[in-house]
Amino acid sequence: MKTCLIVDDSKVIRKVARHILETLEFQVEEAGDGREALDRCEAKMPDVVLLDWNMPVMSGMEFLKLLRQRGHDDQPKVVFCTTENDMAHIRAALEAGADEYVMKPFDRETLHIKLQLVGVA
Repeated sequence: MKTCLIVDDSKVIRKVARHILETLEFQVEEAGDGREALDRCEAKMPDVVLLDWNMPVMSGMEFLKLLRQRGHDDQPKVVFCTTENDMAHIRAALEAGADEYVMKPFDRETLHIKLQLVGVA
């Protein structure tokens, strides 16, 4: 079973994403900020990370840069999931190592397509 770490400071978004991912047969873990997410990745690397941009403690971009710098062999796919929709944000995320980008609000079909594009669904 594929694993996904949902990183978002919104409990509502985590709950919605968890429901969708579980219907897609993912084993789901959650983190409320980038620091907690980094700790979870150090403990057990997921197959994919669904990552929010704006969070307290550590932003999604900070998390992504640190994750990619660590150079683990089992790097997860990272799908940014955010309300930031201008090209500068999208370009910055992809340059920092994100694999895909999905806009909030999202639905099951959209998320499933993005996960297929990165090769985990």
